[in-house]
Amino acid sequence: MKSLNRIDPKRFETPAILKQLSRSSRVLAELKGKSASLPEQELLINTLSLQEAKDSSAIENIVTTHDELFQQEANSLGDLPPAAKEVLRYRQALTVGHQALKRNGLLSVNLLVDIQAELEQNRAGLRKLPGTTLRDDTGRIVYEPPTPEKIPDLLGDLERFIHQEPAYDADPLIRMALIHHRFETIHPFYDGNGRTGRILNVLYLVQNQLLDIPILYLSRSILERKSEYYRLLQTVRTEDTWEEWVLYLLEAVEDTSRRTLDTIGGILRLLEETKNRLRALYKFYSRDLLYNLFTHPYTKIEFVEKDLGVTRLTATRYLEALVKDGFLIKRKIGRSNYFINPPLTQLLISTERPLAGGEDPTDPSGRGIGGGYSPGQESRSFM
Repeated sequence: MKSLNRIDPKRFETPAILKQLSRSSRVLAELKGKSASLPEQELLINTLSLQEAKDSSAIENIVTTHDELFQQEANSLGDLPPAAKEVLRYRQALTVGHQALKRNGLLSVNLLVDIQAELEQNRAGLRKLPGTTLRDDTGRIVYEPPTPEKIPDLLGDLERFIHQEPAYDADPLIRMALIHHRFETIHPFYDGNGRTGRILNVLYLVQNQLLDIPILYLSRSILERKSEYYRLLQTVRTEDTWEEWVLYLLEAVEDTSRRTLDTIGGILRLLEETKNRLRALYKFYSRDLLYNLFTHPYTKIEFVEKDLGVTRLTATRYLEALVKDGFLIKRKIGRSNYFINPPLTQLLISTERPLAGGEDPTDPSGRGIGGGYSPGQESRSFM
């Protein structure tokens, strides 16, 4: 497996790639500027990363509904399906990676190991046993990743490429596409490779200052063109079709950037509308209350207590008033009361393009989604 630095960067100066690179870069820059207009960027990370966690896990056939996801976000110890807990671990792994990147600015092999450990809730680390194979849906072997003794050197070479040692004369978006393919080809872990690789994508964009915060999530675009994604992963290995792979990822960046811009615009409109209505009706309005309602699509009394610094009785009174006046819907699930923000949940669901068995955007329970969950499925299929 030759070093990425040995791929001639002039291969990516075709008219099609340069035209797409220009479009993708322009929309990505617009997204960076738009995200800066939010008064509280953490709110955007929390809200959008829920959707990314759901979509990235769905690529690996870990299927959950929005209802389960929002419940799990509000109650990490809840008795929910394994898929919902698996999806929330993805968001936590993204947080681990982003916080580490903010501390030291490095995307190291050790950080990737930490991200994967958060996803899988174990410290198995890099693959140490031979015999790993990737199979298609028929069981046919389509790819055999490098044997375990080669993994440390291959990851070390990838880390040097990430940090431009030596410099590679290509746009960061093109480098991101090369990095993503190489990581998936090394397949360094027993499980969680695909999800770790997609977290690496967005962290790389932050590291290279194409984004200030990790809000460009390619999983929805990949999920909609999943068969093409896996076909191109393989044809690069067998036919050296790097140009086609790079073009695919650049298209995903443009598509996802535009979609994220629409979502941010919707969130900003809802924030402004809700702020004006709350201010007009309630003396207890505060920015902290507003942000609570938009950080947690399903909020709880405990969250309002913590975020506003009020007693449980006061938090309950606030939320019940919001239910009475139609801002929130109260649902009792098991022993917990959830206070749902319907406009926000509908926005997050409706910004998805419909997939087979898609969800009704007016129903946050999302029972339209089909499929099932099988722990460890990623390592047994062509992922």
